Amino acid sequence: MSGRHIALDRARTALTVLVVVHHAIIPYTYYGHADAQTWLGFDGIVLANDSFFMAAFFFLSGLFVWPSLRRKSTGQFLGDRILRLALPFAVVVLSLMPLAYYALELHRPEHPVFAAFWWKTVTVGPWPSGPVWFIWVLLSLDVLSAMIYRIAPEAPASINRLSILAYSRPVVFFIAFAAVTTLAYVPMRLYFGPSKWFEFGPLSVQTSRILLYVACFMFGAGIGYANSERGLLGEGNALARQWGRWAFVALTAYGAIVALVYYRRGILPDPNMLPQWWEVAYAVAFPLFSAAMTFAVLAWFMRREQSRAPLLDAMQSSAYGIFLIHYLPVLWIQHWLLGQDINAFGKAGLSFVFGLGVSWLATLALRSLPGARRIL
Repeated sequence: MSGRHIALDRARTALTVLVVVHHAIIPYTYYGHADAQTWLGFDGIVLANDSFFMAAFFFLSGLFVWPSLRRKSTGQFLGDRILRLALPFAVVVLSLMPLAYYALELHRPEHPVFAAFWWKTVTVGPWPSGPVWFIWVLLSLDVLSAMIYRIAPEAPASINRLSILAYSRPVVFFIAFAAVTTLAYVPMRLYFGPSKWFEFGPLSVQTSRILLYVACFMFGAGIGYANSERGLLGEGNALARQWGRWAFVALTAYGAIVALVYYRRGILPDPNMLPQWWEVAYAVAFPLFSAAMTFAVLAWFMRREQSRAPLLDAMQSSAYGIFLIHYLPVLWIQHWLLGQDINAFGKAGLSFVFGLGVSWLATLALRSLPGARRIL
């Protein structure tokens, strides 16, 4: 795919806003135990977000890879990716993330000064990268794509043929997408479990989801490989007309996930001793919901492409910067709100508005600097 695509831009920006929402409400979840003020409904929102939005980001990120590889030499492509991904990642994990996590460190009765905390973080660890783990994983997938392109430039062709068929019959693509992502996720989840992370310094990723993210990225690359105007996301496609169908599939899969969580939390005597059938059922429901929700989000924004969305459109050019920066103001305002006599909705709302507002304003300021728009 090439050029701007209003629906995809809006979908990406909306997902970025969801990321800010996600981090703004986590401390106020019922099972989070990070703040005395909680609301069980926030658990449901966090569960839904966590079950699809990063996979959707990888899917969207894959759409423009093959056209970019065709337009540029491998060196140019990787140089652009280093500038756009590696440089911001290095800056954020060396500065913003330690400063963000220092807000959590201040909750300890005896805490070091920031300089000592920073030095321990980057030398001894742990060195959490927060939400920007996505950036280094995306860079790795871009490097992998460049290698595949050099060896087998036609690699995504079979996915692209499915995409063309899905212009009028999106269910065909969905079945393939859901089946492959399920096969990519279930064995990894059963072997590694849901909580294990691969970590090497600031490089981290949830281990069970590695192949899921690769599959989502490659399916996106297959759609963008060629004939995008006649494929799944082409103008006038059937996917947009079937938004309700994909929303229903996503809601059904999410209902299964909620039922499984309720069985674990509300029925099992020991929620840490899970039967094998539960593990398998959850591992299957997760990628099914992720695939259906990705389709539903894309269908929704394509269906409403001619409608006005002034806030999303205004935010679109700053979405990447908001993603990179928001965690810092969110964690600090949550630190300041800790112990305040404000209900969960008030704290979550303040965290969201402050986090989104500060990161948006900071991005606008940074983008005004010479050369910054090439990065942000």
